Amino acid sequence: MVVLGNDKYHHLTPNKNTHFEYSYYKIKLLLYLSIRSFEFPKATVLTDIHHMPSPPRSLDLRKIKRDMSYYFKKSFHNADFDDMVTKTIAALKNEGFGVLTEIDMKATLKQKLDVDFQNYKILGACNPPFAYKALLAEDKIGTMLPCNIIIQEKEKGHIEVAAVDPNASMMAVGNKDLSEIASQVTQKLKNFIAHL
Repeated sequence: MVVLGNDKYHHLTPNKNTHFEYSYYKIKLLLYLSIRSFEFPKATVLTDIHHMPSPPRSLDLRKIKRDMSYYFKKSFHNADFDDMVTKTIAALKNEGFGVLTEIDMKATLKQKLDVDFQNYKILGACNPPFAYKALLAEDKIGTMLPCNIIIQEKEKGHIEVAAVDPNASMMAVGNKDLSEIASQVTQKLKNFIAHL
């Protein structure tokens, strides 16, 4: 049995009704305690590791997921797909981005798998001055370049343009200089999306 008081466990006494691995239970317990907005009552008795208390309703996991989005997008109705591709490339150019690659997923999937897919293009966009700064700050950052932009026709006339969020993709790197560059590139991509 585990008795919790003031966010600390005081004793652990397994018996015939509570069969568990101590280390496994401890990991689950610490994961729950690591959620800052989660608070146990002053005295909570846990006898089964599969019946942990639920997080409070104030902890909106869906909102957390939305806040951690890795892209930003804009939708257009009654639009032509090819026309939107042309407008996207022009809007990127206005923010200093050139398109290095253009992948037609519809054509590729038809050729390789003989399947029909919606209009879907991936543009590899690069802003040379920022790319150069990023490479100087982190030589392996080329694994995350260029910045991908997707244009897809979700249904007839409904086009969606989405751009990767460099801030989100660079979080795992942990390089302060790179983070500053990513923030500037993120703003430029947001400007591009806004002015489409």
